[in-house]
Amino acid sequence: MQTFHIQNMTCDGCVRGVKRAIQSVDPAARVHADVPARRGQVVSDKPREIVEATLSKSGYQAVWIAPCSTAWR
Repeated sequence: MQTFHIQNMTCDGCVRGVKRAIQSVDPAARVHADVPARRGQVVSDKPREIVEATLSKSGYQAVWIAPCSTAWR
């Protein structure tokens, strides 16, 4: 799962736009959006760089959120 902070995702219309953009490069992608947190979670076979670039080209300022590691060494 890839998680992105999408600064300008502020309404349900934006959510539809985000989903449409992602599914244009991966029709099988699953997208969950949390508008108040401006966060989108994407399950896709496409690399995050492709998803991030697609969102950017569609006018959404997306920044990948790296997963936290619980293992300290």
